[in-house]
Amino acid sequence: MIGKPALAGPVPPTRSSRPPCGKGDRELRVQRGTRIIQLLVAALVLGAASTATQPARADTFVEQSAEFRMQLDFVVPDAALRKFLPAGWEPNIATQGPAKDCNLRMIFIDRVDITDEKGAPIGSNRLVYLAIPVKQSGSSTVGQMIIAGLTSDPKDAPGPFGNYELATTARMDRSLNATGKDALMEENWEFVAANGERLEVHLKYERGPARKGGSEVKFFSPTNPSSYQIFKVEQGIDIMRNATVPIRDRVKEFSYKAVGGRLGPLFDGSERVVSIDSFHWYNRGIYLP
Repeated sequence: MIGKPALAGPVPPTRSSRPPCGKGDRELRVQRGTRIIQLLVAALVLGAASTATQPARADTFVEQSAEFRMQLDFVVPDAALRKFLPAGWEPNIATQGPAKDCNLRMIFIDRVDITDEKGAPIGSNRLVYLAIPVKQSGSSTVGQMIIAGLTSDPKDAPGPFGNYELATTARMDRSLNATGKDALMEENWEFVAANGERLEVHLKYERGPARKGGSEVKFFSPTNPSSYQIFKVEQGIDIMRNATVPIRDRVKEFSYKAVGGRLGPLFDGSERVVSIDSFHWYNRGIYLP
């Protein structure tokens, strides 16, 4: 194919035909080059100064775990809840979004693989704990406070927050019935301690796609809030039922039980479930400050 002929136009000057640079042009170019170098050096100096003034925090890595989680968000009686909090701490309740109004979380955890700080496998574990979203009064410190837990591992009691009970019964059943793209999950979790505390949940639901996210959260002990762990997490969350966010309710069957010991005042029949969340994957690094 023959293209259109190029239109005739002015011939650009060659190097030999361009007029020679005068002294003023050379000085202007030198000034511009010097100015650019000065700006680059200033930027490097400012960047180095900014980095140097950042507070250094060398967290101590403890262990890593790959987990599956089932989380129930509750609204429980405020007066009963506050009795679990130490002086100077208060609930930090969301006013919007999927966590709106939640003041207590019941979290069932299958710690599928646990590795130590050197990457060596150290086993697995199943547990359930209760977490309050909290803030320290008069400060910007926020996080979650673990107020009770039941664990299947004797070595994990009383645990890092000093309030885990050994579960004499620790049962978890999870099954999947998949046809094509449809996946129906059924889960049963049951933890019972010798002191009569019982936490359990039964669920049947349509599994949906998980939304990827991440966080870095401080988890505090109620008996000694200055002692805390830092969870650095990557997760995939599937919100299956929620009282605030307009999503399709995919829960077919649901029941729970929380009774005995410390739990009675929190679950007196007036509590409400405001969200049911499945964490398809939850990769958690645990650190100490």
